[in-house]
Amino acid sequence: VFIHGWLNSRGYWQPVISRLSDDLQCLSYDLRGFGESQSQVKTDFSRAQTSLSLTPISSSTADSSFDSLYTPAAYTQDLAALLKQLNIRSAWLIGHSLGGTIALWGADQMPECVKGVICINAGGGIYLKEAFEQFRSAGQKFLQVRPRWLSQVPLIDLLFTRASVVRPLERYWARQRVIDFVVADPEAALGTLLDSTTEEEINRLPELVSQLKQPVYFLAGAEDKVMEPKYVRHLASFHRLFQYCGDNVLEIHNCGHLAMLEQPDAVADHIRAIVNSYRV
Repeated sequence: VFIHGWLNSRGYWQPVISRLSDDLQCLSYDLRGFGESQSQVKTDFSRAQTSLSLTPISSSTADSSFDSLYTPAAYTQDLAALLKQLNIRSAWLIGHSLGGTIALWGADQMPECVKGVICINAGGGIYLKEAFEQFRSAGQKFLQVRPRWLSQVPLIDLLFTRASVVRPLERYWARQRVIDFVVADPEAALGTLLDSTTEEEINRLPELVSQLKQPVYFLAGAEDKVMEPKYVRHLASFHRLFQYCGDNVLEIHNCGHLAMLEQPDAVADHIRAIVNSYRV
């Protein structure tokens, strides 16, 4: 089950899914408020909250993660509802960036269902006050410049061919990035940005990872400037599979923050090797 990142949509997984679907069942979906998951946002979330019984993490502060509609824990409620609706009882979660955090929460909240997690361009667990304040401020300003007509500006997609990647993306994917940026629900776009980067949320990640019984692996882009490999390794180090030298971290060379578009062959090969190694 593939979970996309902030201001993205499920389509970004297609290059990887096309390489895996011959021998692995794959599912991708749009997070609430992004891509095509735009209708009845609050109604659906409330229904999911009342119909699901999830296992709480041991942290005494966990309840606050469910107070907002847009925390990673809240998005895990949506994922649980989706898996229940589709009668999926056994799955690996593959999450990109913010989606990686949601995948980790999913493993914690649905231990019987989630067999393992692979985080792609995802890590962290260190709260650097000044850096996060700058990131949140820049993100808020970024979201303010989102008129619908932006996607019609000639050559605007060229700006998105190079953002956060090592080599320019194909124009098709740059165009998709513009569309996803423009159509994302304003409340969801801002809410996920702010609620996933609080000091409480960031500091809780290492504890969350350390408690997981399932295998957890991390794929890092060697040239990722958004989530640098050192921060990926930091979060990975809290899991038992890390051992002493980072056995659960795989670095992809010539790769930035969009590994599934930049290096789909490498990503698919790693996913297949990891999942197959746990097949009975």
